[in-house]
Amino acid sequence: QVQLVESGGGSVQAGGSLKLACKASGYTVSGYCMAWFRQSPGKGREEVAHIISSGQTSYANSVKGRFTISKDNSKNTLYLQMISLKPEDTAMYYCAASAFTWPCNPRYWGQGTQVTVSS
Repeated sequence: QVQLVESGGGSVQAGGSLKLACKASGYTVSGYCMAWFRQSPGKGREEVAHIISSGQTSYANSVKGRFTISKDNSKNTLYLQMISLKPEDTAMYYCAASAFTWPCNPRYWGQGTQVTVSS
């Protein structure tokens, strides 16, 4: 059974930083595409970034240069380093895992971790 457990969310002021983690069990992060999504009230869920098995990454335009997705295969954990946070980054952040190396269509989801950025 696949489980994805996020941690690292919290409340910060604009300009601050947070690092989210997604610990996987029953799933090998090295073998597949994984992604971070976010959803704020009244909006749809949007992909923030994804990373494929080779390590190649892709980012939403709104977070390019500020967010970095990475994974530690030895810890079977996905990360999202966020710097220069803005109030518009406030959202529930979800870890997502694909059943394939590509495309990166989520099959498994974490429970989410809240990020709140105040101005």
